[in-house]
Amino acid sequence: MNAPTAALVAPRPERLRLVGQRRQILSLMHQRLMLGMLIYAGVIAVIALRILYLAAFGDHAGRTQGVSALVPERGDIIDRDGQPLARTIDAWSIGLHPGKVIGDKLTLSRKLAELMPERDAATYYAMLRSGKRFFYLKRRAAPGLVEAANALGEPGIALEREPERLYPQTSLASSVVGYVTIDGHGVAGAERAFDAQLSDPATRGEPVQLSISNRIQQALEHELLDAMTKFSAIGAAGIIMDVRTSEILAMTSLPQVNPNAPGKGSAEARFNRATNGVYELGSTYKPFTVAMAMDSGIIESMGKMYNCPKGLPIGGFVITDTHPFNGPCSVAEIMKESSNIGTAQIAAEVGAARQKAFLSKMGFLSPIEMELKERGRTLTPGNDWGPTAVMTVGYGHGIAVTPLHLATGYATLFNGGIFRPATFLKVDPKHPLKPGRRVFTADTSYKMRSLLRLVVTEGTGKKANAPGYRVGGKTGTAEKLAGGVYTSNAVVTTFAGVFPMDDPRYVIVVMLDDPKATAETYGFHTAGWNVAPVVSKTVSRIAPMLGVVPDKNREPDMSEVLPFVHHNKKD
Repeated sequence: MNAPTAALVAPRPERLRLVGQRRQILSLMHQRLMLGMLIYAGVIAVIALRILYLAAFGDHAGRTQGVSALVPERGDIIDRDGQPLARTIDAWSIGLHPGKVIGDKLTLSRKLAELMPERDAATYYAMLRSGKRFFYLKRRAAPGLVEAANALGEPGIALEREPERLYPQTSLASSVVGYVTIDGHGVAGAERAFDAQLSDPATRGEPVQLSISNRIQQALEHELLDAMTKFSAIGAAGIIMDVRTSEILAMTSLPQVNPNAPGKGSAEARFNRATNGVYELGSTYKPFTVAMAMDSGIIESMGKMYNCPKGLPIGGFVITDTHPFNGPCSVAEIMKESSNIGTAQIAAEVGAARQKAFLSKMGFLSPIEMELKERGRTLTPGNDWGPTAVMTVGYGHGIAVTPLHLATGYATLFNGGIFRPATFLKVDPKHPLKPGRRVFTADTSYKMRSLLRLVVTEGTGKKANAPGYRVGGKTGTAEKLAGGVYTSNAVVTTFAGVFPMDDPRYVIVVMLDDPKATAETYGFHTAGWNVAPVVSKTVSRIAPMLGVVPDKNREPDMSEVLPFVHHNKKD
């Protein structure tokens, strides 16, 4: 083989020099690449740190945004069957950075007024020229509005995700569930009562389970709203309670707000009549007076007789009856005909000391015991609790309590005589049955069943009867104060009942505030005509849901009362 020529092969020193240059160039390129990568990584790190800083500490004229904004900030609220009543979802907010606007501000203000007409163009223009850093234009914006705002193509328009509290049942049970502020703080109902638990990151994944049932709630609200509309009442309230556990299965106050837009509701709609409103509940109170007398040994038989004249003078005025006896009357007849005169005499025998002691044990002299914060203050005769007050309180006047007080009282009277505070939480191993205190004897509790069943089968509460479900209870019509004087032109009508009365399981209380008479009620606006039918319709709807089997052959032991009722008396 011939050796390469000198023209084709570089001298050895020259080859070494070229190899060295090539290595130097590669080394320089490697250094520059590494430097570029470090600079790039540094820029990314700076941007990331800035984003995290703004997320954690950034403040735009009072608004705080965080990386955690996409995490639900409140736990769910569910009903006793697990159906959602309140939950947190991701929503959009539309904001404005005036300093970042690059387009014509007058044109933009007009476009914003077209998209969000709750403000006029002049207001938007003033925002754009204000010099402030940030404005919220819309919280919880609808997807269509967000898309339209984005289509403006203006860098000064800020679209951001934020948590939104959603109430999928809308206004159903809103007096129980409550609502939150725009910033997510509970201000009413369960949202307020359990605000700490719902907001705590440690318990956020565990929903708050209420005792109410969506199905029972819907039936109660539907029937009560129908009655409120039919009789042109200014308000209404209703409660369904488990006698044995004091769980609230349904509670409503009408009118009520849609918690998805509480700001659009009136102050009256935000007022909870069932727990915050106090009313003289009239004759629904009379069973307590009779039970007090039975426990005190004053009444040993439903046949005990009292003199019931046309009028009973006391303390400068005269007590009268709607259906006067004008003669002797038994305890059974007093309750059947709802006699004020007869009940006042029974109360007088009980006396102030025993009457107040019973009322105190029933919780009637203090705000209602429960979890919700909306609690009305009971009104009582106070220091003027003399003989006249004893008699008027005995038939439900001169004392004002909430409808929930009344429901709890009926549960106490018919569960064997044990008071347990009302609860809005489902009773289970996580929330056990609350301890109770004895108010009435078991024997008195048992004997009162037939007396209240008599009111529905033969007395003033006939229209509350639900065939097969053995409803017992008491009507109550109380005059309202107008200018400091009681007037018969405006009343509060109430029915407090229990079913099935042979084995009491559920309390139902319904109330109408200032119902009006109609042709169908023959000009009457009393409880027997307007709220008693609500009880009949509601019980007929909910009893099957509660597992109560209709049986027309079952009744409480009516031998306690029937022998002492004169059936020639007009109802």
